[in-house]
Amino acid sequence: MSKTYTITAALPYTNGPIHIGHLAGVYVPADIYARYLRIMGNDVVYICGSDEHGVPITIKAKKENKTPQEIVDRYHQNIKNSFSEFGISFDNYSRTSAKIHHDTASEFFLKLLENNSFEELTSEQFYDEEEEQFLPDRFLIGTCPKCGFEESYGDQCEKCGTSHNPRDLINPRSSITGNKPSLRTTKHWYLKLDKFQGFLEKWILEDNKGVWKSNVYGQCKSWLDDGLKPRAVTRDLDWGVPVPVKDSNGKVLYVWFDAPIGYISSTKEWAIDNKQNWEKYWKDDNTELIHFIGKDNIVFHCIIFPAMLKAHGDFIIPKNVPANEFLNLEGSKISTSKNWAVWLPEFLNDFPGKQDVLRYVLTINAPENKDNDFTWKDFQNRNNGELVAILGNFINRVVVLTKKYYESYIPANNELLNKDKNVLDLVNQSINKVEESLSNFKFRDACSEFMNIARIGNKYLADEEPWKIIKENPERVKTVIFISLHISSVLAIVSEPFIPFTSKKIKNILNFKDEINWTWEGLKKKDFLINENHKINEPELLFNRIEDSEIQLQIQKLQQETLNADRFWGRVCGTRDLRACACNLSTGFETLSLLPGLAFFFTGKTRCEPPSDLSRRWTIGSRLA
Repeated sequence: MSKTYTITAALPYTNGPIHIGHLAGVYVPADIYARYLRIMGNDVVYICGSDEHGVPITIKAKKENKTPQEIVDRYHQNIKNSFSEFGISFDNYSRTSAKIHHDTASEFFLKLLENNSFEELTSEQFYDEEEEQFLPDRFLIGTCPKCGFEESYGDQCEKCGTSHNPRDLINPRSSITGNKPSLRTTKHWYLKLDKFQGFLEKWILEDNKGVWKSNVYGQCKSWLDDGLKPRAVTRDLDWGVPVPVKDSNGKVLYVWFDAPIGYISSTKEWAIDNKQNWEKYWKDDNTELIHFIGKDNIVFHCIIFPAMLKAHGDFIIPKNVPANEFLNLEGSKISTSKNWAVWLPEFLNDFPGKQDVLRYVLTINAPENKDNDFTWKDFQNRNNGELVAILGNFINRVVVLTKKYYESYIPANNELLNKDKNVLDLVNQSINKVEESLSNFKFRDACSEFMNIARIGNKYLADEEPWKIIKENPERVKTVIFISLHISSVLAIVSEPFIPFTSKKIKNILNFKDEINWTWEGLKKKDFLINENHKINEPELLFNRIEDSEIQLQIQKLQQETLNADRFWGRVCGTRDLRACACNLSTGFETLSLLPGLAFFFTGKTRCEPPSDLSRRWTIGSRLA
């Protein structure tokens, strides 16, 4: 029975391009699930968009002498184009700087205000005198009062996971300038998060125990065990959604509050363009809402946003939040500061037509329950040893044999022997396993089982050896080829969530148009998908081998980028610890002039700017020349 689903993928922040860590953690699994639900015949809207507000954007704009809108326009288009070329099948990709989002976020705020979900509090907050701005929690660092970690954020320690207030930090300092901040009085609106403690405990700890992934459940439990506290939803800033009440000039909605509302505004935008009712996807109890995120966003999507939806009163809450862990690269954490990353735009340029190879490798090595590792050698081995040698080899052998023996016409299916029936049973078992795994967000298992269908096909051909028995038993060969073509049709459907470009190629080779129902329902409706006497198209290689030289080039690129970064910081700063850096600009600029293409930003005064977001560290936007 068809169901309605709203699938969201975390909004990427518009301060840099997409890399493989983002893809593995969020966008590939979300796309697999959305595609799977569609071929199951469900009503699906798959939503995303650019997260374009917050302090990092304003700082970047200031350093580049541009407006915040110019900054987000640049990266929004870059990200959107990369997703499209990679085959991420969003129904809508919007942006939070759009008017429809500002209107939606403002309406949401006013509804919560009307429902008495906020309290106005005047408090002293940290202020950077040099930058002349209040410091959001993530732009304040200091020593964690619980574990002693010296780079804890103002709201949470990344090492021990403890949440705290900025005033709890020991030796707080601005992550923008490194200066000790002052305290200034300001008024803000706070979400009464503590009032939703009971609701969240029952919903998460009771109703979803054993249902949600253990990493998600565990982090939520930790937050709830510590006890929830009111949380500010506004900030003193001039870039973002203005607070829609009187006497609030210079205040905007805090980015963590406005960003998830972006899912709703993006759905509205899609609904207008497609003449649909957006409320069906957000307010109907029969709709399932699924959030795909990285583990660093668990608290926002499992604690805070559900509390916001509940406080509003009209919205459904998530059915599941299948967050992934992190992906490492060549044994080390992905580091944008060292350019230790595989950037999606660069991959698409270096490996044209190999989107599915990356999708497959990221899925088969997905960091579902623990951090996992991407290596270029594994990328090559998976391509050559699995995609080329197993899947590509099977499809090509079947199509070539069909052309050779039957002029590309599908032969008649004669009497099935027990071994034929056994093979068909194995294929059906794998189909069921793929379906079960995908339904339970086990994408690695599903991808492995999909490839197993190709293995079954290869073994069947190898065991039957039609090329040996064609003369003595031609009728038997017809059956073998027919069954092999049926397995090929199965692969065309089952592969679609994982490797959509290849799925399209297989469908084109088989040349079925309206004759086949390319859905999961069609897959399971009858014994065979294909019909005899149908003419298929010419053979086409699905995949090409990747040579050692191509892989070595990528490894060298990584090594060179890191070497360049190390050399640069050594010359300019004498240290890679930017918070300890105090370069004189008169010499700094001279050094920088020798390094075109480096996205390097200054405070404009006496020091190299420390990282504005310690999770991203010091982002180098373009490679060193």
